[in-house]
Amino acid sequence: MNEFWSQWQPRERATLCFIFDGKDVLLIRKKRGLGSGKINAPGGRIEPGESPADCAIRETMEEVGLVPKAVVERGQLHFQFADGYSLHCTVFTATEYSGDLVETDEALPIWTALDSIPYHEMWADDIHWLPGMLAGGHFTGYFHFDGEAMMSKELVWREGG
Repeated sequence: MNEFWSQWQPRERATLCFIFDGKDVLLIRKKRGLGSGKINAPGGRIEPGESPADCAIRETMEEVGLVPKAVVERGQLHFQFADGYSLHCTVFTATEYSGDLVETDEALPIWTALDSIPYHEMWADDIHWLPGMLAGGHFTGYFHFDGEAMMSKELVWREGG
């Protein structure tokens, strides 16, 4: 990790939660906010006093109506944007859930086959870490963006967690 990241502090903290059902993963098409129009996983900003895991569960429920069970932390994403915005994101997965899948004003849910993930409709960093996470890896990623263009990346993979 370079010196920039060792001094880095995020302006906001958020989560992503990938729910698996057999050979499918739940993705969403974001309808508003950062990444509007892109494919991503449910998630959002952590509220004051909220743990990342609780945020992942709450945001998934608010965005798509499902409540993920026994979420597992799989990765950490650090984003620095050229305009000064910075975001730390904790990535979770879940293989069990309850509730009924619904479309909301925030997200259109899309069950997607694991071998058909539309990386061309996602943020540019996703293709660098998501396949390894889907294969069971745990990671930490550092990314510089200028708008939607990824300017640099650094990924660190670790065993188990």
